[in-house]
Amino acid sequence: EDSDAVVGALLDLEKLMRKKNKEDEQQMQKTLEALSGNGGGSWRLIFTTGTVNTQERTGRINYFPIKATQSFNAGEDPWLIENGLFAGDFPLVKFKGDFTWMASQKSGVTKIEFDFSSLKLFNTFEIKLGAGEAASLGAKSGLGSEGNVELEKKGRKAFFNWISADEAIATARGGGGGLALWKRVDYEGGK
Repeated sequence: EDSDAVVGALLDLEKLMRKKNKEDEQQMQKTLEALSGNGGGSWRLIFTTGTVNTQERTGRINYFPIKATQSFNAGEDPWLIENGLFAGDFPLVKFKGDFTWMASQKSGVTKIEFDFSSLKLFNTFEIKLGAGEAASLGAKSGLGSEGNVELEKKGRKAFFNWISADEAIATARGGGGGLALWKRVDYEGGK
């Protein structure tokens, strides 16, 4: 699909879902359930505009060329989030941490706040991360928003405003203002 058409569709969906969330509080819970699945849910990044800063520097990223996944499990305590970048099916880097879910019926926004507590390189070397260290690494590598570092300084966490999630796709706006589209894949949590 044409990337401008995809962005237009994501923007339209964002408006529609905020309206639905305001009208039906259960819609917000359905989004969380779809994201985390029964015992966990995994999503492969298909399309992203990148953060607003990245768009200003390099233009939109659009279709994401490598395998990048996010996994959520609201059945764990605390709730678990894992992000990974892969060469084929081999994990190059995986981040693991916890997330919280917030929903505001007044604004219609559903949000996940998260922080990563460990980083695993090449599925072998695990490095423990202190609070906010992942935000700094993300900003330096370009994988995360520079705004996440500022949030951490204010005692807040990185976040996604979830637009939608169902049995096949999930959409969100990141803390850096970019839009993203994922497709559901087999759950990869705990690997």
